[in-house]
Amino acid sequence: MTSDASSGRRSTIHEVARAAGVSHQTVSRYLRGLGPFRPQTIEQVEAAIEELNYRPNTIARSMRTRRTGVLSVVLPSPVEQMPTPMLAAAGEVAHREGFLMEIAVVEGSPQERAARARELMDSGRVEGVLSLSGLPGLEESPRTATTAALAVLGQYDDRLRGIGPLADASLVAEIVRRLAAMGHRRFLHVQGPQEWASAAARRQIFEETIAADGLESHGVVGGAWSPETGHSAIMELAEDSGVTAVVAANDYVAFGVMRAAHERGWRIPEDLSVVGWDDLGVSRYAVPALSTVAADRAGQGRFAMERLIALVREQDPPTVMPEMNTLLLRESVGPAPRR
Repeated sequence: MTSDASSGRRSTIHEVARAAGVSHQTVSRYLRGLGPFRPQTIEQVEAAIEELNYRPNTIARSMRTRRTGVLSVVLPSPVEQMPTPMLAAAGEVAHREGFLMEIAVVEGSPQERAARARELMDSGRVEGVLSLSGLPGLEESPRTATTAALAVLGQYDDRLRGIGPLADASLVAEIVRRLAAMGHRRFLHVQGPQEWASAAARRQIFEETIAADGLESHGVVGGAWSPETGHSAIMELAEDSGVTAVVAANDYVAFGVMRAAHERGWRIPEDLSVVGWDDLGVSRYAVPALSTVAADRAGQGRFAMERLIALVREQDPPTVMPEMNTLLLRESVGPAPRR
Protein backbone atom coordinates (compact mmCIF):
# COMPACT_ATOMS: atom_id res chain seq x y z
CA MET A 1 0.00 0.00 0.00
CA THR A 2 1.22 3.50 -0.84
CA SER A 3 0.29 6.56 1.17
CA ASP A 4 -0.67 9.86 -0.46
CA ALA A 5 0.17 11.82 2.71
CA SER A 6 3.45 13.10 1.23
CA SER A 7 1.72 14.49 -1.87
CA GLY A 8 -0.86 16.36 0.19
CA ARG A 9 -3.76 14.65 -1.57
CA ARG A 10 -6.49 13.28 0.67
CA SER A 11 -6.96 9.52 0.37
CA THR A 12 -10.44 8.38 -0.61
CA ILE A 13 -12.70 5.76 0.89
CA HIS A 14 -12.40 3.77 -2.35
CA GLU A 15 -8.61 3.62 -1.99
CA VAL A 16 -9.00 2.41 1.58
CA ALA A 17 -11.40 -0.26 0.40
CA ARG A 18 -9.01 -1.46 -2.32
CA ALA A 19 -6.10 -1.56 0.12
CA ALA A 20 -8.17 -3.50 2.65
CA GLY A 21 -9.62 -5.87 0.08
CA VAL A 22 -13.22 -5.02 0.94
CA SER A 23 -16.01 -2.98 -0.59
CA HIS A 24 -16.24 0.76 -0.04
CA GLN A 25 -19.69 0.14 1.54
CA THR A 26 -17.99 -2.00 4.19
CA VAL A 27 -15.49 0.77 4.94
CA SER A 28 -18.33 3.30 5.16
CA ARG A 29 -20.28 1.09 7.56
CA TYR A 30 -17.15 0.56 9.67
CA LEU A 31 -16.50 4.30 9.92
CA ARG A 32 -20.08 4.86 11.07
CA GLY A 33 -19.92 2.06 13.62
CA LEU A 34 -22.58 -0.01 11.89
CA GLY A 35 -21.15 -3.46 12.67
CA PRO A 36 -20.75 -6.21 13.53
CA PHE A 37 -17.62 -7.12 11.54
CA ARG A 38 -15.32 -10.09 11.52
CA PRO A 39 -12.06 -9.48 13.41
CA GLN A 40 -10.10 -9.99 10.17
CA THR A 41 -12.16 -7.32 8.41
CA ILE A 42 -11.57 -4.86 11.23
CA GLU A 43 -7.84 -5.54 11.16
CA GLN A 44 -7.64 -5.06 7.37
CA VAL A 45 -9.66 -1.82 7.37
CA GLU A 46 -7.74 -0.29 10.28
CA ALA A 47 -4.40 -1.21 8.68
CA ALA A 48 -5.46 0.44 5.41
CA ILE A 49 -6.68 3.57 7.20
CA GLU A 50 -3.39 3.90 9.05
CA GLU A 51 -1.25 3.19 5.99
CA LEU A 52 -3.07 5.71 3.82
CA ASN A 53 -3.49 8.23 6.68
CA TYR A 54 -7.15 8.36 5.73
CA ARG A 55 -9.26 11.12 7.28
CA PRO A 56 -12.98 11.24 6.44
CA ASN A 57 -14.11 14.48 4.84
CA THR A 58 -16.82 15.12 7.44
CA ILE A 59 -17.62 18.59 6.09
CA ALA A 60 -18.37 17.33 2.60
CA ARG A 61 -20.27 14.37 3.98
CA SER A 62 -22.42 16.53 6.23
CA MET A 63 -23.20 18.89 3.33
CA ARG A 64 -24.45 15.93 1.31
CA THR A 65 -26.29 14.04 4.03
CA ARG A 66 -26.67 16.53 6.89
CA ARG A 67 -25.28 13.73 9.06
CA THR A 68 -22.60 15.22 11.30
CA GLY A 69 -22.75 12.80 14.23
CA VAL A 70 -22.95 15.77 16.63
CA LEU A 71 -25.64 16.42 19.24
CA SER A 72 -25.79 19.64 21.26
CA VAL A 73 -27.12 20.13 24.80
CA VAL A 74 -28.22 23.72 25.40
CA LEU A 75 -27.88 25.10 28.94
CA PRO A 76 -29.06 28.51 30.16
CA SER A 77 -26.55 30.96 31.59
CA PRO A 78 -25.52 31.74 34.28
CA VAL A 79 -24.97 28.14 35.30
CA GLU A 80 -25.74 28.16 39.02
CA GLN A 81 -25.27 24.43 39.51
CA MET A 82 -24.10 22.09 36.74
CA PRO A 83 -26.33 18.97 36.42
CA THR A 84 -23.28 16.73 36.15
CA PRO A 85 -24.87 13.27 36.71
CA MET A 86 -27.56 13.99 34.12
CA LEU A 87 -25.09 15.28 31.53
CA ALA A 88 -22.67 12.40 32.14
CA ALA A 89 -25.42 9.82 31.58
CA ALA A 90 -26.64 11.63 28.48
CA GLY A 91 -23.09 11.65 27.14
CA GLU A 92 -22.74 7.92 27.70
CA VAL A 93 -25.88 7.23 25.68
CA ALA A 94 -24.73 9.55 22.87
CA HIS A 95 -21.34 7.83 22.72
CA ARG A 96 -22.92 4.39 22.77
CA GLU A 97 -25.08 5.33 19.78
CA GLY A 98 -22.15 6.74 17.81
CA PHE A 99 -22.66 10.47 18.45
CA LEU A 100 -20.46 13.23 19.83
CA MET A 101 -22.20 15.32 22.50
CA GLU A 102 -21.29 18.98 22.95
CA ILE A 103 -22.53 21.44 25.57
CA ALA A 104 -23.59 24.95 24.57
CA VAL A 105 -24.11 27.52 27.34
CA VAL A 106 -26.38 30.25 25.96
CA GLU A 107 -26.76 33.62 27.65
CA GLY A 108 -29.80 35.84 27.50
CA SER A 109 -33.52 35.61 28.09
CA PRO A 110 -35.55 32.46 27.37
CA GLN A 111 -36.62 34.04 24.06
CA GLU A 112 -33.01 34.76 23.11
CA ARG A 113 -32.04 31.20 24.07
CA ALA A 114 -34.83 29.86 21.88
CA ALA A 115 -33.59 31.96 18.95
CA ARG A 116 -30.04 30.65 19.40
CA ALA A 117 -31.35 27.08 19.58
CA ARG A 118 -33.23 27.63 16.32
CA GLU A 119 -30.07 28.98 14.69
CA LEU A 120 -28.20 25.90 15.86
CA MET A 121 -30.91 23.60 14.50
CA ASP A 122 -30.74 25.32 11.10
CA SER A 123 -26.93 25.49 10.93
CA GLY A 124 -26.38 22.01 9.52
CA ARG A 125 -23.61 21.50 12.09
CA VAL A 126 -25.59 19.29 14.48
CA GLU A 127 -28.16 16.55 14.05
CA GLY A 128 -30.05 17.21 17.25
CA VAL A 129 -30.47 19.74 20.05
CA LEU A 130 -31.46 18.90 23.64
CA SER A 131 -32.60 21.71 25.92
CA LEU A 132 -32.85 21.11 29.66
CA SER A 133 -35.05 24.19 30.11
CA GLY A 134 -38.06 25.48 28.19
CA LEU A 135 -37.67 27.24 24.83
CA PRO A 136 -40.54 29.69 24.17
CA GLY A 137 -42.08 29.18 20.77
CA LEU A 138 -40.27 25.89 20.10
CA GLU A 139 -41.63 22.39 20.56
CA GLU A 140 -40.08 18.96 20.25
CA SER A 141 -39.67 17.94 16.63
CA PRO A 142 -37.98 15.16 14.64
CA ARG A 143 -35.09 15.71 12.29
CA THR A 144 -36.02 16.91 8.79
CA ALA A 145 -34.07 17.34 5.57
CA THR A 146 -33.21 20.91 6.57
CA THR A 147 -33.51 21.09 10.36
CA ALA A 148 -31.98 19.23 13.29
CA ALA A 149 -34.19 17.40 15.77
CA LEU A 150 -35.20 19.10 19.01
CA ALA A 151 -35.95 17.51 22.39
CA VAL A 152 -36.97 19.66 25.38
CA LEU A 153 -36.58 18.08 28.81
CA GLY A 154 -37.93 21.18 30.55
CA GLN A 155 -36.93 20.09 34.07
CA TYR A 156 -34.71 23.08 34.88
CA ASP A 157 -35.55 26.75 35.13
CA ASP A 158 -33.56 29.58 33.57
CA ARG A 159 -30.89 29.29 36.29
CA LEU A 160 -30.58 25.49 36.05
CA ARG A 161 -32.58 24.91 39.22
CA GLY A 162 -34.67 21.76 39.24
CA ILE A 163 -38.39 22.03 38.50
CA GLY A 164 -41.08 19.49 37.58
CA PRO A 165 -40.10 15.92 38.55
CA LEU A 166 -36.77 17.20 39.89
CA ALA A 167 -38.69 19.33 42.41
CA ASP A 168 -41.18 16.62 43.39
CA ALA A 169 -41.31 16.60 47.20
CA SER A 170 -44.04 14.02 47.74
CA LEU A 171 -41.64 11.69 49.55
CA VAL A 172 -41.37 14.22 52.39
CA ALA A 173 -44.83 13.03 53.47
CA GLU A 174 -43.61 9.43 53.54
CA ILE A 175 -40.51 10.44 55.53
CA VAL A 176 -42.63 12.15 58.20
CA ARG A 177 -45.09 9.28 58.38
CA ARG A 178 -42.40 6.60 58.57
CA LEU A 179 -40.81 8.50 61.46
CA ALA A 180 -44.20 8.97 63.13
CA ALA A 181 -44.71 5.21 62.93
CA MET A 182 -41.50 4.89 64.96
CA GLY A 183 -42.99 7.07 67.69
CA HIS A 184 -41.69 10.51 66.69
CA ARG A 185 -44.10 13.34 67.35
CA ARG A 186 -42.09 16.57 67.30
CA PHE A 187 -40.20 17.46 64.12
CA LEU A 188 -37.83 20.15 62.83
CA HIS A 189 -37.36 21.01 59.17
CA VAL A 190 -34.07 22.62 58.09
CA GLN A 191 -34.98 24.11 54.75
CA GLY A 192 -33.05 24.99 51.60
CA PRO A 193 -33.19 28.35 49.75
CA GLN A 194 -36.84 29.07 49.04
CA GLU A 195 -36.19 30.54 45.59
CA TRP A 196 -35.52 26.93 44.53
CA ALA A 197 -38.76 25.14 43.59
CA SER A 198 -37.45 21.91 45.15
CA ALA A 199 -36.71 23.54 48.52
CA ALA A 200 -40.04 25.37 48.59
CA ALA A 201 -41.91 22.16 47.75
CA ARG A 202 -40.16 20.19 50.53
CA ARG A 203 -41.11 22.82 53.08
CA GLN A 204 -44.71 22.90 51.87
CA ILE A 205 -45.16 19.12 52.01
CA PHE A 206 -43.52 19.01 55.45
CA GLU A 207 -45.89 21.59 56.90
CA GLU A 208 -48.97 20.07 55.24
CA THR A 209 -48.15 16.55 56.47
CA ILE A 210 -47.45 17.68 60.04
CA ALA A 211 -50.81 19.49 60.14
CA ALA A 212 -52.79 16.73 58.43
CA ASP A 213 -51.44 13.97 60.70
CA GLY A 214 -51.77 15.84 63.98
CA LEU A 215 -48.03 15.94 64.63
CA GLU A 216 -45.98 18.78 66.11
CA SER A 217 -43.55 21.05 64.28
CA HIS A 218 -40.86 22.87 66.19
CA GLY A 219 -40.64 25.09 63.15
CA VAL A 220 -38.73 25.62 59.95
CA VAL A 221 -35.24 27.11 60.05
CA GLY A 222 -32.29 27.53 57.71
CA GLY A 223 -32.41 28.61 54.10
CA ALA A 224 -29.28 27.33 52.35
CA TRP A 225 -27.93 24.05 50.94
CA SER A 226 -24.85 24.04 53.19
CA PRO A 227 -23.66 21.96 56.16
CA GLU A 228 -23.33 25.21 58.11
CA THR A 229 -27.12 25.65 57.84
CA GLY A 230 -27.80 22.30 59.51
CA HIS A 231 -25.06 22.81 62.08
CA SER A 232 -26.41 26.18 63.18
CA ALA A 233 -29.98 24.85 63.37
CA ILE A 234 -29.01 22.17 65.91
CA MET A 235 -26.55 24.27 67.89
CA GLU A 236 -29.33 26.84 68.44
CA LEU A 237 -31.90 24.22 69.45
CA ALA A 238 -32.95 24.40 73.09
CA GLU A 239 -32.29 21.35 75.27
CA ASP A 240 -35.99 21.07 76.09
CA SER A 241 -37.23 21.58 72.51
CA GLY A 242 -38.67 18.07 72.40
CA VAL A 243 -37.45 17.59 68.82
CA THR A 244 -36.64 13.94 68.09
CA ALA A 245 -36.58 13.99 64.27
CA VAL A 246 -35.02 16.35 61.72
CA VAL A 247 -36.01 16.46 58.05
CA ALA A 248 -33.13 18.18 56.25
CA ALA A 249 -33.43 19.86 52.85
CA ASN A 250 -30.50 17.87 51.45
CA ASP A 251 -27.60 15.65 52.52
CA TYR A 252 -25.19 18.55 53.04
CA VAL A 253 -27.61 20.12 55.52
CA ALA A 254 -28.10 16.71 57.17
CA PHE A 255 -24.35 16.27 57.65
CA GLY A 256 -24.27 19.61 59.46
CA VAL A 257 -27.16 18.44 61.66
CA MET A 258 -25.33 15.22 62.53
CA ARG A 259 -22.08 17.04 63.34
CA ALA A 260 -23.82 19.49 65.68
CA ALA A 261 -25.68 16.65 67.40
CA HIS A 262 -22.34 14.91 68.00
CA GLU A 263 -20.86 18.11 69.46
CA ARG A 264 -23.83 18.40 71.83
CA GLY A 265 -23.48 14.80 72.97
CA TRP A 266 -26.67 13.62 71.27
CA ARG A 267 -26.60 10.16 69.76
CA ILE A 268 -28.01 9.42 66.32
CA PRO A 269 -30.51 7.79 66.08
CA GLU A 270 -30.96 7.07 69.81
CA ASP A 271 -31.59 10.75 70.67
CA LEU A 272 -32.25 12.27 67.24
CA SER A 273 -33.27 10.79 63.89
CA VAL A 274 -32.06 12.57 60.73
CA VAL A 275 -33.10 12.28 57.07
CA GLY A 276 -31.48 14.10 54.14
CA TRP A 277 -32.11 14.28 50.40
CA ASP A 278 -30.00 13.53 47.25
CA ASP A 279 -28.11 10.37 48.30
CA LEU A 280 -24.64 11.84 47.93
CA GLY A 281 -21.96 9.23 47.37
CA VAL A 282 -20.64 9.63 50.93
CA SER A 283 -24.07 9.32 52.58
CA ARG A 284 -23.96 5.55 52.92
CA TYR A 285 -20.44 5.72 54.40
CA ALA A 286 -21.23 8.23 57.14
CA VAL A 287 -21.32 6.98 60.73
CA PRO A 288 -24.15 6.33 61.12
CA ALA A 289 -25.15 5.90 57.46
CA LEU A 290 -27.46 8.74 56.46
CA SER A 291 -31.09 8.07 55.54
CA THR A 292 -31.92 10.02 52.41
CA VAL A 293 -33.80 10.22 49.13
CA ALA A 294 -32.04 8.99 46.00
CA ALA A 295 -32.84 11.13 42.95
CA ASP A 296 -32.21 9.30 39.68
CA ARG A 297 -30.71 12.19 37.72
CA ALA A 298 -28.66 9.78 35.63
CA GLY A 299 -31.87 8.04 34.59
CA GLN A 300 -33.29 11.40 33.56
CA GLY A 301 -30.20 12.09 31.44
CA ARG A 302 -30.41 8.72 29.70
CA PHE A 303 -34.12 9.21 29.03
CA ALA A 304 -33.58 12.68 27.56
CA MET A 305 -30.76 11.60 25.26
CA GLU A 306 -32.56 8.45 24.12
CA ARG A 307 -35.53 10.65 23.29
CA LEU A 308 -33.39 13.06 21.25
CA ILE A 309 -31.65 10.26 19.33
CA ALA A 310 -35.01 8.70 18.47
CA LEU A 311 -36.15 12.06 17.07
CA VAL A 312 -32.90 12.35 15.10
CA ARG A 313 -33.52 8.91 13.60
CA GLU A 314 -37.19 9.76 13.00
CA GLN A 315 -38.32 6.99 15.32
CA ASP A 316 -40.94 6.97 18.07
CA PRO A 317 -39.24 8.44 21.16
CA PRO A 318 -39.60 6.82 24.60
CA THR A 319 -42.40 8.33 26.66
CA VAL A 320 -42.16 6.58 30.03
CA MET A 321 -39.89 8.60 32.29
CA PRO A 322 -38.01 6.62 34.98
CA GLU A 323 -39.13 6.88 38.60
CA MET A 324 -37.34 9.90 39.99
CA ASN A 325 -37.10 9.57 43.79
CA THR A 326 -36.59 6.63 46.15
CA LEU A 327 -36.56 6.78 49.97
CA LEU A 328 -33.57 5.01 51.54
CA LEU A 329 -33.88 4.47 55.29
CA ARG A 330 -30.49 3.74 56.85
CA GLU A 331 -28.88 3.91 60.29
CA SER A 332 -29.61 7.60 61.01
CA VAL A 333 -33.28 6.88 61.85
CA GLY A 334 -34.70 4.81 64.69
CA PRO A 335 -37.46 4.72 67.30
CA ALA A 336 -38.22 7.92 69.16
CA PRO A 337 -36.44 8.17 72.54
CA ARG A 338 -38.51 7.75 75.68
CA ARG A 339 -38.65 10.97 77.65
